[in-house]
Amino acid sequence: MSASNDGATPGWRLGVREAFGVPAAVVGPAYIGYGSLAEEYGLSIAHSMFATVAIWALPGQLILIEMHAIGAAAIAIVLASTLSGARFLPMSLSLLPRIRDPRHGNATVYLAAQLISMTGWAMAMRRCPDLRSEDRIPYLIGFQLTCIAVATACAVSGHLLTSALPPLVRLGLVFLAPAYFLVILAGELRTRVAAIAVSCGAVAGPLLYVVNPQWSVIAAGVIGGTVAYLVQRRYGRRV
Repeated sequence: MSASNDGATPGWRLGVREAFGVPAAVVGPAYIGYGSLAEEYGLSIAHSMFATVAIWALPGQLILIEMHAIGAAAIAIVLASTLSGARFLPMSLSLLPRIRDPRHGNATVYLAAQLISMTGWAMAMRRCPDLRSEDRIPYLIGFQLTCIAVATACAVSGHLLTSALPPLVRLGLVFLAPAYFLVILAGELRTRVAAIAVSCGAVAGPLLYVVNPQWSVIAAGVIGGTVAYLVQRRYGRRV
């Protein structure tokens, strides 16, 4: 049972406390790698800090670095970084109905939606069912703001540590965040349908990457989700 179920710990405080555990230990090094890459490709510390707060999605921020390095127009960089966040739409649609509470106005709900990240979404999906309904949005906001603060500070550290980090180490640090998300996701596979979806996507992803790297992730997700849907339609509650 969570500490907030008995009213002992407010939701936001619980979110802050839990963010300072493993999530911060993973997000921090990932953003050290990001800051180091940003320094290498000519982004200033101020730009990296702004991108972390404004985009708050490591893939979108890496797109920004890559397109900046090749001299792309600012509008193209903004559009590409924005479109990379399209994956948060289904995440928001699946999470927000679970955490909405009449005591929180629309402005608070919109703030929570803007703060959603892969790690925050996974943690909230797992944690919020154990919390009182009024504590769920504060938990998410407290968790995410803490992660953003840690990420911003570590991005600055990455700029300062660029000369001490070999290129492979930088890339390895950046990879920590998606690897952690995958571990969390695997731990939450409580139904066979979910396991089928993830397994099919995991198998299809590398194969499709050989055929078309640009569309491999999207195609793998569509294939995995479609197979799981068809299995659910065919066998119903037996899976």
